[in-house]
Amino acid sequence: MTQITLIAATGASLPEPRQNRHLIGGTWTGSANLLDRVSPSHGVVVSRSAVGTAADTEAAIAAARAAFDDGRWSGLSAKARAAVLHRVADLIEANVERFALIETLESGKPITQSRGEIAGAADLWRYAAGLGRDITGDSHNTLGPDMLATVLKEPIGVVSIITPWNFPFWILSQKLPFALAAGCTCVVKPSEFTPSTTAMLGELLIEAGLPAGVVNIVLGTGTPVGSLMSSHPAVDMVTFTGSTAVGKLISRTASDTLKKVALELGGKNPQVIFPDADLEAAADAVVFGVYFNVGQCCNSGSRIIVHEDIAEAFIARVVDLSRQVAFGDPLSPDTQVGAIVTPEHNARIHGYVQAAVAAGARVALGGAALPVPGLGAQFYQPTVICDVTPDMAIARDEVFGPVLSVLTFRTLDQALSLVNDASYGLSAGVWSENVHTCLAFARGAQAGTIWTNTWMDGFPEVPFGGMKQSGQGREIGRQGLEEFLEIKSLVLRIGRTRAPWVKTRPA
Repeated sequence: MTQITLIAATGASLPEPRQNRHLIGGTWTGSANLLDRVSPSHGVVVSRSAVGTAADTEAAIAAARAAFDDGRWSGLSAKARAAVLHRVADLIEANVERFALIETLESGKPITQSRGEIAGAADLWRYAAGLGRDITGDSHNTLGPDMLATVLKEPIGVVSIITPWNFPFWILSQKLPFALAAGCTCVVKPSEFTPSTTAMLGELLIEAGLPAGVVNIVLGTGTPVGSLMSSHPAVDMVTFTGSTAVGKLISRTASDTLKKVALELGGKNPQVIFPDADLEAAADAVVFGVYFNVGQCCNSGSRIIVHEDIAEAFIARVVDLSRQVAFGDPLSPDTQVGAIVTPEHNARIHGYVQAAVAAGARVALGGAALPVPGLGAQFYQPTVICDVTPDMAIARDEVFGPVLSVLTFRTLDQALSLVNDASYGLSAGVWSENVHTCLAFARGAQAGTIWTNTWMDGFPEVPFGGMKQSGQGREIGRQGLEEFLEIKSLVLRIGRTRAPWVKTRPA
């Protein structure tokens, strides 16, 4: 069944391919090899990027190390650092349209969502700037009349930042401004699929007055760039967003030097719908949750757990709303679901759907790739899969596409059992008008974020991160800043009151 709302090619004129280079020690640097990024939606080369080598990565790490050790950034006052971050935020807001266009062409996401991502990231930079001015420690003045101790918080040092392709600018902005606000220096590697907005941010950092070497950008692939950024002894911390499999590899690699690792990984995020919920609002949130960013989102609400008494009617409403979701050319302002990032990923998504059907699940809507007139076949239509059982891969694995799995339950305990029967624990949601039900669910669900009668509302003030195999550490919020700080205890004796340990004998 392919009854959906289709947006054909708009015929918009496309820019010339963007040329991206590394930023190392304040200097833009090319490479002998270049990597072309073909737009998943439009099938043309939209960017051509330098391919980083081990030597490039070593140079970037050395530049970050030197910049940290000489204090050109960490030695500034928090006020001075915040001023730079605020200027970056202003420049981001002045360049939203330029950044959004290249991000849509590289990723395939709808242009309206790219605009929201870029504009919203400016708020993260401003919030981090303010937090950086309020880093405080503790003092202990009850240790005795001759003792005083203080607990200091200092920047951890050189941070490697490795970001994914699905939200290349937003996720970078969940990490980089907080690391900078803490006083760290950084080496950044974006995904080779979506490198441009990171390189463009490098231009804004220079314009904002960030000292050379404080942020270095190396383009390229996981090997050698990402692996060296994770293993190098001059790096003090790695923060990574991506798949759980790669996150585990980074943890193993980083363990040889015992550097700190922060990971934001996969999710198989459930929404549980009780009969007393506002079902119209819940259905709309379910559709948003699974199709936003083409379903290529770690927070995607990719499985719903619906009470048996309302399951049939609720699924019918979700299917009806799914048909009305605008699907097609991501350059149209009306489009809500765009292209899949690569042909291989498109095939992977379809493989999960086929396996579910073979195991007895039923396709209520979609279930196949669907070419968009004038653009091509790298699109997967909004899909709803019913009669899913908890043992099916589509109910347990992160499909990372516009595919919704539907399960049912009878009791709260059964719902929580289904929610927690997963290796992931990133986020979960509950829909009910009963506050007792919502609180019991929030306490019982094993997830880093619990949404109640909403989905995917986020704020710079509220930390984000997962439990179990969804990661470790937190991003944004005060806790996100503290990930980049090291604790140092300072113990002072007041006056010469220490009794000698060695008892001297008379000569």
